Amino acid sequence: MLAAYITHPDCLKHEMGADHPECSERLGAIRDQLLITGLLDHMQCHEAPLASQQQLEQAHSALYVHDVAAHRPESGYVQVDPDTRMNPFTFQAARRASGAAVLATDLVLQGDARVAFCNIRPPGHHAGRASAGGFCFFNNVVVGIRHALNVHGLKRVALIDFDVHHGNGSENILHEDQRVLMCSTFEEGIFPFSGSVPMGANMVNVGLPSRSGGDAFRTSVSETWIPALEKFKPQMIFISAGFDGHREDDMGNLGLVEDDYAWVTKQIVQLADTYAQGRIVSCLEGGYELSALARSVAAHVKVLIGAD
Repeated sequence: MLAAYITHPDCLKHEMGADHPECSERLGAIRDQLLITGLLDHMQCHEAPLASQQQLEQAHSALYVHDVAAHRPESGYVQVDPDTRMNPFTFQAARRASGAAVLATDLVLQGDARVAFCNIRPPGHHAGRASAGGFCFFNNVVVGIRHALNVHGLKRVALIDFDVHHGNGSENILHEDQRVLMCSTFEEGIFPFSGSVPMGANMVNVGLPSRSGGDAFRTSVSETWIPALEKFKPQMIFISAGFDGHREDDMGNLGLVEDDYAWVTKQIVQLADTYAQGRIVSCLEGGYELSALARSVAAHVKVLIGAD
């Protein structure tokens, strides 16, 4: 059974200005690396559908979804926060990104793919129930999680977030949902300046000091995430896959390398094989130095699809 690879050309049309780090070239760099390494040969390619209003409202308030649609400009940009803008194509791209997570969930739970990787933008894990920011508009991975829970009827789903930035939006939406266990690592003292005090008992947050490196990252995963996940026994695992903790990426300063992303993916795959029938959906979040991003995603996908 081939793994699923999901993306859409609409995700390339959203942009936030010249020299903005969250750029359309990110997706092309990833796809090129997966092609060059032969990993796409092991994957079935799908175009992301548009997430429906109902699907978006699994994660966001109806008023917020309406406001995002209403504020799309006919030309130029609308400023959302100091680092986040909408252009005329942002709303469509954001619906595609969330639609990718929905399709990935369907493919995996219907047995058409064992795992899925969504090469999508804009990212999502800073989008809260009624808030955008941090380059994010809709919380793609949470839309997928709620689809798994509310439509497919799963009882226990895990979210793993290894982006260098804390997934404050995901925590905002999920902290009262005991059907979900969220495990995250992030660099302390950087945007969004949260996570040190978990919002709920279903949050396993591990802040890492600047320049702590791969050993500290691996220790935190082994000592905190894995015991919690083994106790929770998730029926499916979702990943907020951010690669901006790489040592070549100046958005953070954790000092991770490709081997660290391969290692953590292996831990996730082993947990999924034990408790979740191998079912994993991975959604791209951060990662802004194009070469490091592409190499890190390839290392992640290679383990994810069992091509290592």
